[in-house]
Amino acid sequence: MTTQRRMPSIWTRLPITLRAIVVGLLAAATSANVWLLLLLNLGVQLAAVLEVLFLALFLWWAHGGGPPRAAQVFRRNAFRRSQLTSRQWAWGLIAALVFAATVHASIVLLFRVVAYPEVAFRHGYDPSFIPSQPLRWVAVIVSAASAAICEETGFRGFMQQPIEQRQGVSAAVFISSLFFLALHLTKAWASLGMVPIVFGAGLLLGLLAQSAGSLIPGIVGHFVMDVGLFAYWWTGIAGNFTQRSITTQRSITETGVDPPFFIALCVFVTSLVLALFSISRPRRAGSSDELMRSP
Repeated sequence: MTTQRRMPSIWTRLPITLRAIVVGLLAAATSANVWLLLLLNLGVQLAAVLEVLFLALFLWWAHGGGPPRAAQVFRRNAFRRSQLTSRQWAWGLIAALVFAATVHASIVLLFRVVAYPEVAFRHGYDPSFIPSQPLRWVAVIVSAASAAICEETGFRGFMQQPIEQRQGVSAAVFISSLFFLALHLTKAWASLGMVPIVFGAGLLLGLLAQSAGSLIPGIVGHFVMDVGLFAYWWTGIAGNFTQRSITTQRSITETGVDPPFFIALCVFVTSLVLALFSISRPRRAGSSDELMRSP
């Protein structure tokens, strides 16, 4: 008795890279917008509770739980469920914190060179509909957690990891960073000066995910970065930036390269070097740990 071989679907006939891009974008963009819909329709308290439940369910699903069963292995692999050693965790978390510092240092440096476009940065992030400052902080924290979990799972997990297996790390990190940038170009604050910052952040997060073999350090770094972005740059609930408030000076187009600008430049360069160094350490720590365990 002969058995009929099932014809592959149109989806399975698509190149793996294209499938990874589509799945990554859907996972990142669709899931991250759940929080916005909840917040605008239910109020902060109820929306925050439901979003935390949603994020827990999303993480369970991204780890390989739930339907479709045929994609469970793909989701487990894409989420990078590596068992990290204590040294890898330590370096991964250090890299996450230094990464966040690097991004904010680069933004400060940018707005010493050009004027801070406050209206554009605050467009779509008005927290005045939230009745109290503590609730605004709740909204900031949940917003940062939602973006970090959903975007890292989508871009550095479902998109980047399959492309790594097919085309190598460099191509995968570049592609995921490019689409990470493209998603954020839809924002009002996405000025020309912010383009290299967002793309650079994507590169660092992509390298961290590959080096650590886990999405968790990148999620932590993304979360810390976004808490600062939401609380300070986008809503102003943590204070308002002017070129005087942080640097005590005006733009260098008026002052020239003054000492505060030089300090800001040194902070950025130092944090970037430390970020690149610490991002490379989890992979090296894992290799040395394997050598120590081998007979």
